[in-house]
Amino acid sequence: MPIIFVVDQSGEALFHSDASLTASRKPMGDLKIVQEWLESGLQVQSALVPFAASYDGKSHDMIGAYSTASVADGYNVGVIAMQDEKHALASVGEMRTQTWLISMAFAVFALGAGFILSRFMTTPLLRLVGAAKQIAGGDFSARVETENITEIGTLAETFNLMGGKIEDQIANLAKAAEENRELFVGTVKALAAAIDGKDKYTRGHSERVSRISVAIGKRLNMPADELETLRISALLHDIGKIAVDDAILKKPAALTEEEFEIMKTHPMKGYKIMSQIPAMKDFLPGMVMHHEMVNGKGYPKGLTGDQIPLQAKIVSVADTFDAMTIDRPYSKGMELQPALERLRSFVGTRYQSDVVEALVDACNAGEVANGIVRQLAEKRAAESVTDDDVVLELVA
Repeated sequence: MPIIFVVDQSGEALFHSDASLTASRKPMGDLKIVQEWLESGLQVQSALVPFAASYDGKSHDMIGAYSTASVADGYNVGVIAMQDEKHALASVGEMRTQTWLISMAFAVFALGAGFILSRFMTTPLLRLVGAAKQIAGGDFSARVETENITEIGTLAETFNLMGGKIEDQIANLAKAAEENRELFVGTVKALAAAIDGKDKYTRGHSERVSRISVAIGKRLNMPADELETLRISALLHDIGKIAVDDAILKKPAALTEEEFEIMKTHPMKGYKIMSQIPAMKDFLPGMVMHHEMVNGKGYPKGLTGDQIPLQAKIVSVADTFDAMTIDRPYSKGMELQPALERLRSFVGTRYQSDVVEALVDACNAGEVANGIVRQLAEKRAAESVTDDDVVLELVA
């Protein structure tokens, strides 16, 4: 079962199933999920975060979620829930199966009930139609047998009753569809977290890229439905890395030329996986084209300018920005402003100007803040690779 507890703004436990932790006001800041909430402040109201936790000397892969609750003016608390990753993903699968079964049962019931009721209610009308055809054919002796003179009126009342029942069934199906959508998004987040979790340096990367992409999309005045599509596409942009050898993904040093060529196959591998699912059609551009460059020197297709969809251009900038601002085994993450200036230097070659400026505006407005971007307090140490080499490696 999930572990749920409440912490204050200093990270101390206000409520916990273990009463001794609450009584001692134990600091919970050593947990990654609590650190994420403390760093996010009011910028992120809720989020899903994969992390590792130690218990009884053993390390456990966990999935956690946090939400900010305002108790009084200026005083907020964090409601934290966390669960073992394997059990959490298993419960998602069970919920999905149950939801589909319930939806199918509702659909079969609605179709069966509708068919039976329609046959019952249309019988008098079918008699009228048959009699009308007989009269049109010249048989004027045709008559319609009825049990009572109010049969048509009763038919109308029954029809209205059926309409109400169908409306209720449609509402139930709409509710089930919304639950399926929420389950779908949750499954996508869990899948993205599982992929990122293969490398401790990229944990949470897809979730952050998704948030940054949405912040850019809002600055570009994208409509709500396109923002939702952008969010899911960004979450899944690295899905193809599931087919890349772990030895390359987890390599604690810069990739060789041969390894980089293998890494460059992940967009098309992601496309091959997801293009088999018709419902994923709208999310494919961000997956397969987020490494294209406006000057045509990107991959996998070497597209230029307007050939690259806006969705892919946004995910490309968000992906690079997040990669540049996190620590790697062979390079330290850049501070916020240097990272933005570095992105600006690639406008016209790799990235589109309005997309980069939308990210800059979002950062300046605090829409992309702590918890999404790691703003380092110290300057980058001298590295053995050049800045261009670092950027090329990060965006792979």
